[in-house]
Amino acid sequence: MPEGPTIVLLNEAVQAFEGKKITAVAGNAKIDLSLIAGNKVHFKTWGKHFLICLPQVTIRIHFLMFGSYSINEQTRPDKSLRLCLKFKNGAVYFYTCAVRLLEDTPDKIYDWSADVMNDKWNAAKARKKLKAIPESLVCDALLDQQIFSGVGNIIKNEVLYRIKLHPENLVGNIPPRKLSLLLKEARQYSFDFLKWKKAFELKKHWLAYTKKICARCNLPFQKKYCGKTKRRTFFCNNCQELFE
Repeated sequence: MPEGPTIVLLNEAVQAFEGKKITAVAGNAKIDLSLIAGNKVHFKTWGKHFLICLPQVTIRIHFLMFGSYSINEQTRPDKSLRLCLKFKNGAVYFYTCAVRLLEDTPDKIYDWSADVMNDKWNAAKARKKLKAIPESLVCDALLDQQIFSGVGNIIKNEVLYRIKLHPENLVGNIPPRKLSLLLKEARQYSFDFLKWKKAFELKKHWLAYTKKICARCNLPFQKKYCGKTKRRTFFCNNCQELFE
């Protein structure tokens, strides 16, 4: 599943079409395609959501587990093509993703301060939301898109390893200094992810995700499907502290 930084990369990739008029639309998404053609577009992102803003509606793209996109060339079969938007200067194709039309404006729907990569990200608000869920595991809290919009499983694993925090900590047991580190690194690692993704070297920088040995302790990593989210979690029982 693409994480927030990957959606930011998509937004950068489609800037050639920013403000341009859609000349044709195609795809098998179950939406009213007649509302799309002839409109000028404006692109936004919120976490894992890619937003194509039109005057009357907004197209929301969510890539789920296996979605993808291509620009100026269709790279996958018609049956997986959910939406194609054509412009005079090219086209963008979306495959195997969820496509919805939103009638309200994005500003009415989305809390931009929850997006870890948005200029409006508000760590104080995120801390307040965390304090409201003291019985949640931190591995689940990091994946809560209303608190850390854009954070996915890779970022979750890497952030917890960076700050030496065990994924099965209850949020309410985490000391204030560690909570501050969590908030800081969730945003910082997202921008590191973006930088490494642009350089095609993201995997080279993984310290925890899919790893078998802790680089700090030279001990085996634990692999577990932690919390309510049951996502793959890699951690070191020796250096990632569990607060009781």
